[in-house]
Amino acid sequence: MIVARLFFLIAAVIALCGCSREKATDIRIDGLVNDVPGQIGIAVITSDGDTLTVNNSDDYPLMSVFKLHETLAIAHALGIDNQTFDSILNIRREELSTDTWSPMLKDYPSGDIDISVADLVKYSLLESDNNASNLLFEHIASTEQTDSFIHALPGMPQNFKIRYTERQMQADHAKAYENRTSPLACAVLIDKVISDSLVGREMQDSIISWLGDCKSAPNRMSAAVAQFPDARLYHRTGSGYVNERGEIVAINDVGVIVMPDGRKIAIAVLIKDFTGEQCQADSTIAAVTTKILDRFANKDGN
Repeated sequence: MIVARLFFLIAAVIALCGCSREKATDIRIDGLVNDVPGQIGIAVITSDGDTLTVNNSDDYPLMSVFKLHETLAIAHALGIDNQTFDSILNIRREELSTDTWSPMLKDYPSGDIDISVADLVKYSLLESDNNASNLLFEHIASTEQTDSFIHALPGMPQNFKIRYTERQMQADHAKAYENRTSPLACAVLIDKVISDSLVGREMQDSIISWLGDCKSAPNRMSAAVAQFPDARLYHRTGSGYVNERGEIVAINDVGVIVMPDGRKIAIAVLIKDFTGEQCQADSTIAAVTTKILDRFANKDGN
């Protein structure tokens, strides 16, 4: 069923790009997904506004993809208080978890610190730092405020939920399933970040720049986009935790690719409850993204 639905996606992308239905046989992804053990969801939004979804249920764990949602809520909260990303927070050493992924902990190994919100957001978006995310939730905008703000954005699909911080998920991995989304909700949000006005212009421009500098999970969408000279990727990834069945809870990549001619395409590829090696899921995300971009890049027959 997964293979059939994914094949339908690629056929639909071809049809959207103005190619005849007969040419659908030019794209074969059976070998990419035949043996992938996990639930795969995909959403695509083209620069013309065409939207495609595959397996678009709302049960995909967001994992660190939610750091994009959080950052937007942080920017909104700062704007209400007439503050900017340059605002300084005083962080006590006891607020930092030592048993989580945290590059900032290595940079600030001892004592209290004064750090800008901008630096915390960069740790969170660029390096997926869990301490930075926890601090932003706890000092500026809670998970409830984040969930409410994103739900209120015009045209935003409502089939997602943000309930728990990284700290709470670290304590109880099952809570990762409560921060959930559909692929389309992710694709719409990151498309809005690039295309719409969601928060103050200066802060939104900074967010876009940081998404463009994200180097996490280089073997997923980044590997696909690298095959297209001068294309630019703005993305946020998420992955982690192994559940009681031995499955990786989620392996995700959500991004907007801007092609050299200015056309853009938003893509969300989310994989849930994966029993293979993570590198296999990474390769699947890269391969599916490549197939979509191949047809998108060649929609005029070039």
